[in-house]
Amino acid sequence: MSQTHLNSSMLQQLNHTIQEYVSEWLKTQQLGFNNKALSSSSTVNKLSSTTLIFTLALGFCLYKWFFASSQLSAKKATKFSLPIPDAAQKHWKGKRLFPTSVQNEEDPHRIQCYCPATGQFLGSFLSMTDQHIDSLVSKATKAQLKWRNTSLEERTRVLLSLQEYILENQDSIARIACRDSGKTMLDASMGEILVTLEKLQWIIKHGAAALKTSKRPGPTNFFMKFYKGAEVRYEPLGVVGALVSWNYPFHNLLGPIIAAIFTGNAMVIKCSEQVVWSSEFFISMCKKCLEACGHDPDLIQLCYCFPPSATDNTANYYTSHPGINHLTFIGSKPVAHHVLAAASKSLTPVVVELGGKDAFIVLDSVKDLHALSSIIMRGTFQSSGQNCIGIERVIVSQKNYDELVSILNERVGQLRLGSDIDNLEDVDMGAMISDNRFDELEKMIQGAVAQGARLLQGGKRYNHPNYPQGHYFQPTLLVDVTGEMDIAQNEVFGPVLTVMKAEDTMDCIRVANSAPFGLGGSIFGNDYEECNYVANHLNTGNVAINDFATFYVCQLPFGGINGSGYGKFGGEEGLTGLCNAKSVCYDKLPFISTQIPKPLDYPIKSNSKAWQFVKSFNTGAYTLSTWQRIKSLLSLAKNAN
Repeated sequence: MSQTHLNSSMLQQLNHTIQEYVSEWLKTQQLGFNNKALSSSSTVNKLSSTTLIFTLALGFCLYKWFFASSQLSAKKATKFSLPIPDAAQKHWKGKRLFPTSVQNEEDPHRIQCYCPATGQFLGSFLSMTDQHIDSLVSKATKAQLKWRNTSLEERTRVLLSLQEYILENQDSIARIACRDSGKTMLDASMGEILVTLEKLQWIIKHGAAALKTSKRPGPTNFFMKFYKGAEVRYEPLGVVGALVSWNYPFHNLLGPIIAAIFTGNAMVIKCSEQVVWSSEFFISMCKKCLEACGHDPDLIQLCYCFPPSATDNTANYYTSHPGINHLTFIGSKPVAHHVLAAASKSLTPVVVELGGKDAFIVLDSVKDLHALSSIIMRGTFQSSGQNCIGIERVIVSQKNYDELVSILNERVGQLRLGSDIDNLEDVDMGAMISDNRFDELEKMIQGAVAQGARLLQGGKRYNHPNYPQGHYFQPTLLVDVTGEMDIAQNEVFGPVLTVMKAEDTMDCIRVANSAPFGLGGSIFGNDYEECNYVANHLNTGNVAINDFATFYVCQLPFGGINGSGYGKFGGEEGLTGLCNAKSVCYDKLPFISTQIPKPLDYPIKSNSKAWQFVKSFNTGAYTLSTWQRIKSLLSLAKNAN
């Protein structure tokens, strides 16, 4: 929900309105009392007073709830602006490349950016070198030394300012993300802007509590528990990094930055070479926000380069840089192996979020298949299926299988491909980021058909009549897929709706767990106990019951198991994971402190006495018997000298 900001005149009007309402209410109450024959005037007065107090208290609570927080937000947010690139303007006419590629043979050291939906050229950027990386890390390190000492209120102000800018510039932000990724404006609004605003709002409201010093129970030792305190303090790590994928160029970039700066860290983030153009603008937005709030914009740095090759090792140099204290990687399993190998050289800890083969389980107890089909369509075809937690397998218990397939067949066949970046055309699905996987997708689909699957819709690349340079793949419906097929075991990451039949609930679980991934999953049914049972038996890091992927919006710790990676980002764990969890113990009572008993002081005078002393101390500290504790205390006193 967007913030409501009140200026002074609005507050005066609100106050006047409340006063008028209370006055009218009191008159009404008085008239009511005068017209009634009451047996006890004291009872009336008591009821009247109680009602008035309750009404005023309720009014005050509602005022604080609706308006006070908005006033505070308005005071803290700082306005800023920056010019929008020409290519982000509506009806922009850019030259079209042919062929389309991020590499240009005539200028091999520059990354060529273009729109995947139309083939329009966006710009070129010099692929960075090792020296560039050193400079970025150095600037971020210097800026972080001051930033780490800022208060949470100062950091919150930056996030509030960023949130306000995003809310006021949604069209431009969506168009920039679309121009660089090929998705539709609607997909950008939901998959880029909504989830970023949610992350901002959640940290603004709950981040301080997550980073609050955590008081711990301390020792259970009988002799120490009364005077020893224990706590965990969350301190910044320094400079952190992230390698983020191209499928959500705005959200994937902003998410790690938001968490990093709130925890007092600097961020050197590496974007994909596919989305450098948009990433440059989004980083400029973050820097401008910091600057407007009075902070060093060098706190955030952007890195981009070509993938590692025989002549270019910059990507590995970034990942192994000793000045980066933590890494978050969002990408594919093959690339993760290279990232982890490089990071191991500097022993940099890495959170690894890889692909998924998320199952969408439809149990027999589901009632409304038409409503369910809408969720399946959105979860499969949003951003042309390029979602790490997108629906990769729809597993349907056999009671509903034929009817659901019939509904999906009709709906998938109606989907329209194209670009709405400039004209807001009536299209349902945009382009894919590149055509370099089209052969692989067609091969997986054809292989499944050869093994008995039925191809009901799509199945191949699409040459768009208006955008021949665009990377379009037909919305595909593939049914009767079985577990041994390649498409059931490997991530598709494309607009392919795969439907599998299961015999019953237990078979749904078996099929869902048969793939080597474990990122997310969804379960739908009208029997909550049954749904909960399935949730408890899925081998995944995240599960949504009767919803799709909302565990991500809920700001829970996000991450997978098995082939989907390890570690978590998001929520409380995502924030504390970017901190040094410093364990601190202290004396709760100033007149009591730890002393080395004489029998244990070096040089030890008597080993036998020392041994008996420690033995009695251990028994007295941890025995469950009161009599044993008393005996131990007597033994300690006897051997104390």
